[in-house]
Amino acid sequence: MRHSFFCIDSHTCGNPVRLVAGGGPLLPHLPIADRRDIFVRDHDWIRQALMFEPRGHDIMSGAIIYPSYRDDCDFAVIFIEVSGCLPMCGAGTIGLVTAAIEEGLVTPRMPGHLSIETPAGKVDIQYEVQGEFVDSVRMFNVPSYLHAADIEVEVTGLGKLTVDISYGGNYYAVVEPQESWPGLNGMSASVIVDLSRRLRDALAPICDPVHPEDERIRGVHHVLWCDRPTNDKADGRGAVFYGDKAIDRSPGGTGTSARMAQLHGKGRLRTGEMFRQESLIGTVFEGRIEAEAEIGPFKGIRPSVGGWARIIGHNTIFVDDRDPLAHGFQIP
Repeated sequence: MRHSFFCIDSHTCGNPVRLVAGGGPLLPHLPIADRRDIFVRDHDWIRQALMFEPRGHDIMSGAIIYPSYRDDCDFAVIFIEVSGCLPMCGAGTIGLVTAAIEEGLVTPRMPGHLSIETPAGKVDIQYEVQGEFVDSVRMFNVPSYLHAADIEVEVTGLGKLTVDISYGGNYYAVVEPQESWPGLNGMSASVIVDLSRRLRDALAPICDPVHPEDERIRGVHHVLWCDRPTNDKADGRGAVFYGDKAIDRSPGGTGTSARMAQLHGKGRLRTGEMFRQESLIGTVFEGRIEAEAEIGPFKGIRPSVGGWARIIGHNTIFVDDRDPLAHGFQIP
């Protein structure tokens, strides 16, 4: 049997986003967090086939749009990534909004505004249009917070490292320059990947954060390496690691949210202030703390992140059961 998927490919400030506009599986009309569980249980081969090689690659991100279960949202989304089905993806959200509006896949109830039901919660959107194109998108992300500060961990190849654990839709180990790690200058992507894997492995037995309002969101799967910016239009620079070998080409939407939550939790960024995050390739997301928030027993923030995306093509992808590599592969 040959399965066909119609995809709209884009990139958000450099990071690829594949929006599955046709061929996604039918799912029962439930909250999207529950539909995500069903997708992972019964249809994860679709994610692997579309994100892994030979149809994808180690950096691939994607999304599938569904009708919203919530009355206050325009549609719902399941994020499909090389790393799994994430609760939230900022670059993916900016990319899917751009593609969905430009290609007429969704009709907003109010022009320039959308509300999306994500597995992590409701995410509001403001977007600006120039002619027939979406020029920019601002994402009002889920409440974010500093989960734990100044955790000391012994990392092979680095020695003792002090990190903060912060949530911005995913949990991050946030690393700032220190004696054992001087910063991003001179670090190749392969070195960042290697160190990130070692740090994540070292953290696993000593830190397993669980979201206080949804125990399905847990564990430190992302690492954010922070440094001073090289772009005079940015306030900081970051390299986001996720999956097994992926370095986000964008500045990271949930990463920027987690960074602002970390800075706010340590008294270094106030409500109403902006934080512009630079990626490794020089693109910038404009972050802002919109308000303070409470997440269970934690005090946090309501962040917004602004960026842009561009459609790069339409892609009809076949997954043929006769193909020995139908469901994709990754090279260790």
